[in-house]
Amino acid sequence: MRPPLRVIPRLIATDLDGTLLRSDGTVSGRSVAALRAVADAGLETVLVTARPPRWLDELAHVVGARGTALCGNGAFRYDVVGRRVVGERTIGREVVTEIVRDLREQVPGTGFAAERHSGLAAESMFAAIHDHPEDLVTTSEIELLEDAAVGKLLARNPHLSDEEFIEVATEVIGDRAVVSFSGAGGLAEISAVGVTKAVALAEWCDELGITAQDVWAFGDMPNDLPMLTWAGRSFAVANAHDEVRAAATDHCPGNDDDGVAVVLETLLDR
Repeated sequence: MRPPLRVIPRLIATDLDGTLLRSDGTVSGRSVAALRAVADAGLETVLVTARPPRWLDELAHVVGARGTALCGNGAFRYDVVGRRVVGERTIGREVVTEIVRDLREQVPGTGFAAERHSGLAAESMFAAIHDHPEDLVTTSEIELLEDAAVGKLLARNPHLSDEEFIEVATEVIGDRAVVSFSGAGGLAEISAVGVTKAVALAEWCDELGITAQDVWAFGDMPNDLPMLTWAGRSFAVANAHDEVRAAATDHCPGNDDDGVAVVLETLLDR
């Protein structure tokens, strides 16, 4: 049984897409105001997201003075204000090569891309979900990239449903890496062993002298589950995946109804 929950947390950790951000990818003025207000009240705030560092610069106005984001499902620690990666946990080159080889052989048609501290690299057959940055590096063989270590390997197969591909990718990869699903168009998001949102958040909290019981976390997809089950109190937004709703200690309105802000405003009223 968990210890009693603190009435007031010391740190707020929130996922972005599907949680803090609305379905069109924007963040409401209400949500920004709520995050800033709790930060001004002395609570730590941190963004914990599957997004790569390059997708966080546009959200600099959301973070507090510390401006920290734990991104790539925990692979990168990013100084949003300073626009620089200050820490990373990468997948071994041999492991990347083995995983790409095995998925290519056992699940034909799979394409790959890699999030690195220097940006995105994708092989030419990768079925892109989002617009590529102008400085995209392309290659026919993702495992041959040697210029930067891989923080998060992305795999997608357009011939299988989201659930089918995640299931088969997890089976093929086994215990060589962590496979996460954030709902991003069927992408299998692959991280080094031991790299999850929970691990990254726990390390950050340890540096701040904050325990799990002092953390409130918000999320919506299966890749949030490690973080939500680690935190002392967890909130699933109304639009969350069924597994997330079942695992969370609490529920709040959906992302399009500013659910995170609704909860944070209750702290400000105390």
